[in-house]
Amino acid sequence: MAKKLDIIQSHFVPLPVENIDTDQIIPARFLKATTKEGFGKNLFRDWRYRNNDEAQPIKDFVLNNPLYTGSILVAGKNFGCGSSREHAAWAIADYGFNVVVSSFFADIFKNNALNNGILPVTVSERFLQQIFELSNEALLRINLFDQTIMIGSTGASESFDINPYKKTCLMNGYDDIDYLLSMKDKIQQYEMPITKSLNQLG
Repeated sequence: MAKKLDIIQSHFVPLPVENIDTDQIIPARFLKATTKEGFGKNLFRDWRYRNNDEAQPIKDFVLNNPLYTGSILVAGKNFGCGSSREHAAWAIADYGFNVVVSSFFADIFKNNALNNGILPVTVSERFLQQIFELSNEALLRINLFDQTIMIGSTGASESFDINPYKKTCLMNGYDDIDYLLSMKDKIQQYEMPITKSLNQLG
């Protein structure tokens, strides 16, 4: 089971770049693995290192700046566009982000994120800019049950939408199979009269 999400209060990592596509999130050359582990070290690989060399970190890139930490990534509009690779969500989760905040997500990325225990929070452009203007010491508080995001230092907040089924899965740490297993007793109870009738006919 995945990590349960309910209230996430954390510092955030700002990435004020629009149209970040999945090849920038995780370059295609790293897609050979078939398990979800280990992708985090190559998240935004070509933006983090010169010449693909870990000995040459690009100091100006936010993931290389020790001032910015936290489990929330805040990105510009149209995050996750491009190819439909699920590995982009794997890399974000493996790096340690539980939440991505943006003013717009590509649909396929959004679904991949939800399926991999990552909460995509869509906010208005105005609210997104308010976050980008905050210092590195600011905290964001996301309440999944209430579907709200709040800036700790100012109290400014917005609500966000989420599919009710995916909300249940995230709050309980379920994937689709876990959810079905959680309904096992109800399914058996529903099937019991049908099974009994079939046995009588047999």
